Amino acid sequence: MNSERFHATYLIETPLDPAKVANVMAGEQSCGTFTRVHGETDELRERARATVEQLDLLDSSDSPALPNAWLDRQGSQGPWQRARVRISFPVDNIGANLPTLASTVAGNLYDLGETTGMRLEALQLPALYRQRFDMPRHGVAGTRRLAGVEQGPLLGTIIKPNVGLSPAQTAALVGQLCQAGVDFIKDDEICADPVHAPLAERVAAVMAVVREHEQRTGKAVMVAFNITDETDAMRRHAELVEREGGSCVMVSLNYCGYSAVQTLRRSTSLVLHGHRNGYGAMARHPLLGISFQAYQTLWRLAGVDHMHVHGLQGKFSQEDQEVVDSARDCLAPLADGLNDQVMPAFSSGQWAGTVPATFDAVGTDDLLFMSGGGILAHPDGAAAGIASLRQAWAAANAGVVLSEYAVNAPELRRALEFFGGR
Repeated sequence: MNSERFHATYLIETPLDPAKVANVMAGEQSCGTFTRVHGETDELRERARATVEQLDLLDSSDSPALPNAWLDRQGSQGPWQRARVRISFPVDNIGANLPTLASTVAGNLYDLGETTGMRLEALQLPALYRQRFDMPRHGVAGTRRLAGVEQGPLLGTIIKPNVGLSPAQTAALVGQLCQAGVDFIKDDEICADPVHAPLAERVAAVMAVVREHEQRTGKAVMVAFNITDETDAMRRHAELVEREGGSCVMVSLNYCGYSAVQTLRRSTSLVLHGHRNGYGAMARHPLLGISFQAYQTLWRLAGVDHMHVHGLQGKFSQEDQEVVDSARDCLAPLADGLNDQVMPAFSSGQWAGTVPATFDAVGTDDLLFMSGGGILAHPDGAAAGIASLRQAWAAANAGVVLSEYAVNAPELRRALEFFGGR
């Protein structure tokens, strides 16, 4: 790939000539507009214009995927042709400016009058350009080191109930989970700094329990405190977590924004756990929004260490293949020769029974496997829930089906009996 240009791939739908629409896209997102203007010289266009590199026609539809008043005013009729478009952009149009990069590849394109479908499918960056942005401080290897998990998946859980617990109640639950043998604990995304459990009080109470557990057992459980807030507040929250000996903070990426997450990354050495809540609004329609490959690329440029990918056979809407592809995207370097992988965080309806599918599909245990109910609702308690997960991963690594492994693994057997019929 030319080091002076990066590439974005789109899925579009239009009743017009797709080649002309692709050129409109390239012009709108670089040096042009709907008509050539004074000052848009041939030299300037050669230097600054985006270029359509490839156009592949796909299927067509008898009805549009999305409404479009502009096309209605033109009296445009179908069929509505779908196509895949690959466009290259000059790096120098943007520089190392993440919000502008996002605005270029995923901005006004969604409002183009010529289209009834627009989805950013992929984003590829040359290595030198990628290196101008933030790297993960920890990624997979650093997370393993801080959590004391040299091999196997990190097994984690979420504070439940999601909200409502006091700082003391949260700390008590964390103590139970530490004792149960969990590697990772995180706040729910909707619990950040509530009145009934202010973050300053909650961090102090929880970390006192975590430190005591580490002193007694040598195990440093990683806790991801949800510090989602405005930028200056997040920096203060991160400083508090560092003072208390914590190792990780979590942010709701979509609602903090690229600039805030970049600022946070540059102001703290903590592991940065990126939660994607709200991503469904950008991705559930197959002809609108942004694919996870492009989405996680942009957020990795902000320096996150973990990215949520949901879970196989889980409670959310994604197909299993989308979850698998998302995890593989996280574990792939963004450009050749780089070591910038981030840890995929599996969650949503995960328990011992979803382990084999996860292992078989992803082919690695470089991941964070989070189970809420699968641990906390195990009929024999949280310790048994953790044990059932470890037994399930051992079975998957050994290539043994869970029912056979469970003959000599009572915690796994109870999990299969309890959760299996749900």
